[in-house]
Amino acid sequence: MTYSLLTQMQDTIACDLQQYTLIEIKGEDAEKFLQGQLTCDVSQLAEGDSTLAAHCDPKGKVTSLFRLIRTEAQHFCLLIKKQLLPTTLEQLKKYSVFSKVTFTELNWHIIGLAGQQLINACDEIQAQIRIHLNSQQPRLLLLHPTSLDITTNATHSVWDLLDIQDGIPMLSTVTQGEFIPQALNLQCLENTISFQKGCYIGQEIVARAKYRGANKRAMLTFVGNSQDTPELNSEIEMQLDTHWRKTGAIINAVNFEGILWLQVVMNNQVEAGTKFRLTEQTDLALLTLPYELA
Repeated sequence: MTYSLLTQMQDTIACDLQQYTLIEIKGEDAEKFLQGQLTCDVSQLAEGDSTLAAHCDPKGKVTSLFRLIRTEAQHFCLLIKKQLLPTTLEQLKKYSVFSKVTFTELNWHIIGLAGQQLINACDEIQAQIRIHLNSQQPRLLLLHPTSLDITTNATHSVWDLLDIQDGIPMLSTVTQGEFIPQALNLQCLENTISFQKGCYIGQEIVARAKYRGANKRAMLTFVGNSQDTPELNSEIEMQLDTHWRKTGAIINAVNFEGILWLQVVMNNQVEAGTKFRLTEQTDLALLTLPYELA
């Protein structure tokens, strides 16, 4: 089936990202603390820059996924889905008891723009934090303590769909602690995983998956015609000879104008021509990711 990227259909997408919140992390130990917790190399993140980052449990499973923003030497912000906030703060605070660092939730206005035309038009908008995303579609995040003077024209689920199309995984409360970072393709995105930095929670498992080939899963993108939206962590089906077998775990699902977009974590070795479906009535097409799996 044919499909189009959202920014190919509309070059002026503005989303009020109410599904996100911002956490301020600061203190004289902020960099050192985060360096020992997150998959990215915090020490290499320049002031004003950002990257996707993950926090893992001791088994190397991702419990939190967010965008880490460095605003000053010892001042960071986490842009995170609200549903992940309780677990994320609980885990980070648990490990911070011997560090001089504080955590504060900021009630900021968060807007996501997509499409070069709109991004150019909003060049004059004053936002305290501006983040140009490194994705195949032109996207910009604006974050400000007070209301931004931008009229939105798309729901927050449209931003989730842009993430699907750009191959950026979503973590939810039902998939926390289920996957190592490489099963979510995080090694392919920005500076999300550093294999050169020192130890962090779950680092041995993550390194073993890279150097010993222990990871056999990847996040793949599927699309199909349907009016339904499946539950997260449910399965799709793949055809084996004349039979269908359940496989994978759906981590993100957005239905946009009768087209169902899915992110599914499953075996990373898929034979060409394999058929997939959600139900007997819904065939699924496997799409090419906007990056090479590593």
